Amino acid sequence: MTDPVFAPLSAAMRGLGVSHRTGVVTAIGRHAVEVGGLDDAVSLGDRVRLSDRVSGEVLRIGPTGLVVLPEGSLDGVRLGAPVRHVGPPVIAPDPSWLGRVIDPDGAPLDGRPLMAGGCPRPLVALPPSATARRALGPRLDTGLAVFDTFLPLVRGQRIGLFAGSGVGKSRLIASLATGIPADVVVIGLIGERGREVREFATEVLTACGAARAVIVAATSDRPALERARCGWTMMTVAEFFRDAGAHVLLLADSITRFAEAQAEVAAAVGEPFGPSGFPASMAQMIMALSERAGPGAEGQGDITAVLSVLVAGSDMDGPVADVMRGVLDGHVVLDRGIAERGRYPAIDLLRSVSRALPVAASPEENTILTRARQLLGAYDRAALMVQSGLYTPGADALTDAAVRAWPDLDAFVGAASEGGITGSFDRLAEIIDRARAPAGPQATAFGAADRA
Repeated sequence: MTDPVFAPLSAAMRGLGVSHRTGVVTAIGRHAVEVGGLDDAVSLGDRVRLSDRVSGEVLRIGPTGLVVLPEGSLDGVRLGAPVRHVGPPVIAPDPSWLGRVIDPDGAPLDGRPLMAGGCPRPLVALPPSATARRALGPRLDTGLAVFDTFLPLVRGQRIGLFAGSGVGKSRLIASLATGIPADVVVIGLIGERGREVREFATEVLTACGAARAVIVAATSDRPALERARCGWTMMTVAEFFRDAGAHVLLLADSITRFAEAQAEVAAAVGEPFGPSGFPASMAQMIMALSERAGPGAEGQGDITAVLSVLVAGSDMDGPVADVMRGVLDGHVVLDRGIAERGRYPAIDLLRSVSRALPVAASPEENTILTRARQLLGAYDRAALMVQSGLYTPGADALTDAAVRAWPDLDAFVGAASEGGITGSFDRLAEIIDRARAPAGPQATAFGAADRA
């Protein structure tokens, strides 16, 4: 049996190998390279080394050779240059990665040495068997009142954060990273700005506790292959800890940039694009990635996933958003108008839903949520009339109650959780009780509407 102390070193030595198959560059294009002499030794998705500085991925195998998409500048690559076969993309996570920032290849980005684990894992893998998976687990405290009540998150659930740029998406992800209890937090930053990677590394890692968080990052300037691989790597790291029995919180920002990177790769090999501006393979790619999160099988832990979706112009019917809504267990919509008036998180409750309900809440809690949503819906319908002074108080008891409750409900959505889930529901019940109309015909009317 291999000593676990020396397992990473043994794995690194095995990876050196004693021989490698080589081919030669036969053609160089603007975005791809053709390679001969390796077509009987490689598989689709394998990696090759084009030079000391540039690697690539095999995207097509044909009678005339391989089509390889490089992961960087082709400066210095010439016709006839040797090409070394590396093998399928793998990564070897290790518990020592906790508290570190790594790139999609498992190399450190924080300037400190990093040892690989003893068991390489393929980046593209199958999820646990659908029939072997456990059911969703118990509710999780999140530190935010709105998620502890209206939008509950349970262990093993997958939810999406749908937002345009600049409405507080990354800030909300940081809050969830520090507020949700989990054994391990894996954060994937796909195509993000370098400044945001640094902020997560210095602030979020510290707040999470360096002993329980890993950041996998590929900034916006990195090649498309590397940005796409960032999504697969973050999921593989999360699965490593899940298989060890840990509860993993996976936070991804963003799946849209993962899909865009995959589209760039598809374009390089001439895959046809549909009217949505994405290739047909896009939907399968993001569904395959998302499905790997969720409850584990018996003996495993769980991956609770919060996956952000960048929606251009707040278009919730865009191709990526449409696919993600169908595979997730809930969606949270962030609204630019709410962000501009200063309420954080800028969640539009009437357009957001957690599919953990109604099971995740008790009958009494579901009654409170139903009443609160009635008030929010009534205010939304009457808001324009109320704000323009056209609404006459007393005309409708439910609207009167909604107008009274609105400031407190709006503040509640942006409030931190006090007293956990129970305390948040107590506060929400108090807001509803205060909004009830005074004794008389109006109170009776509101009560009837409320019970309906």
